[in-house]
Amino acid sequence: MLYTLVWVAIFLIPFMNAQLMSESFVDFNKVIISWGKIAPYFIIFLVNTTLLAPRLLLRHRYWLYSGLLLVMLFTIFGIIEIGDFQYWQENDSLRDKASFTDLEWYWNVIIGVLMAGANSMIKLYYRTLETEQRMTALEKQSIETEMQYLKYQINPHFLMNTLNNIHAMIDFDSELAKQSVMELSRMLRHVLYDSSGSHTSLDKEVSFLHNYIELMRIRYTDDVRITINTPDMNTCRRVTMPPLLLIVLVENAFKHGISYNKESYIDINIAVDKESLTCVVANSRHSAQTTEHSGIGLNNITKRLDLLFAKSYTLTTDSSSNDKYIVELVIPINKQI
Repeated sequence: MLYTLVWVAIFLIPFMNAQLMSESFVDFNKVIISWGKIAPYFIIFLVNTTLLAPRLLLRHRYWLYSGLLLVMLFTIFGIIEIGDFQYWQENDSLRDKASFTDLEWYWNVIIGVLMAGANSMIKLYYRTLETEQRMTALEKQSIETEMQYLKYQINPHFLMNTLNNIHAMIDFDSELAKQSVMELSRMLRHVLYDSSGSHTSLDKEVSFLHNYIELMRIRYTDDVRITINTPDMNTCRRVTMPPLLLIVLVENAFKHGISYNKESYIDINIAVDKESLTCVVANSRHSAQTTEHSGIGLNNITKRLDLLFAKSYTLTTDSSSNDKYIVELVIPINKQI
C-alpha cells in the first residue's frame, strides 16, 4: 500500500505541475515525456522489490545483490545515455517544463542506488518485524507446550500414587476401595474438565484438595492428623489461578511426612489477600526419612511457576526443625469483584 501510494503520487506530478503553472489544459505530450523520465526508476524499483531484494538481499547474499544492482543501474542508464533516448532534449522549452530535470548518467546511478537502498531498508525492517512476531508466537507456543507437558507429567504421578492406594485397600476392605474409587472419579473430573484451561477458580481447587484428603483419610484412618484451612467459598469463587498447583504441595507432604509407626500430621493453610494467594503446607518429619524433601512433583511445580510467573512468585521451604517441614507458596492472582 505504501509503495502504491508513493508511485501514484509520483506519476501524478505532471498533472500537478500543470495546475501549479496555471495552464488551461494538460498537455499529454508533456505528461508522456515526464513518465518516460520516471520509467527507468520505476523499472529499477520493480526489479529490486520483486527479484533482487527477496531472492538475494533477504537471503543474506549481499555481495551478489550489490553487484547485480549496480550492473542493472549501469546498464539501464548507460543505454539511455548512449542511445540518446531523451529525444525531448532537442526542445529546450519542453525539457524545462518536464517534471524531472535531466541529469548526467552517474547522478541517475546514484539516485537509483539511493532508491533501491531505501526500498531494501524498508523490506529489511518489515522482515525484522515479521521475524520478531514469529519468534514471539513460537516462544509463546513453546511455553504453553512446556506448561502442558509439566502439568500432565504431574497428573500421572498423582494418579499412580492414588491407584496404588486403592489397590492396597481392595484386599482388606472392598467398601473402602469403592468409596476411594468414587473420590478418585471426582478428582478425575476436575483434572479432565476443570483444569483443562490455563486458569481455574480457587473453589474448584479447594474441592479437589478436599477430595484428595478424604481419599488419604480412608487409607490412613486415624493415624494421621490432617487439617485444612481455606477462605470461605464466596471468596474462593472470585479467585482464579493456574490449575493443579496446590495439589503438588499436599501430595508431597503425604509422600514425605507420613510414618506408619509414628504420630504424623499435615497442616494446610490457604489465605487470599488483594493481590496474592498464599499456601503453607506443614508436615511432620521423622528421623528414618530421607532429608531430601523433593521429587518429581516439586521439581515440576518449580518449572511451571517459572514459566507462569517468572520472578513474581515465591516458593520457600523450611527444614530447620528436626520434626517439622514447611513449604510456602505465594503467587499473584486475579480476583473478581
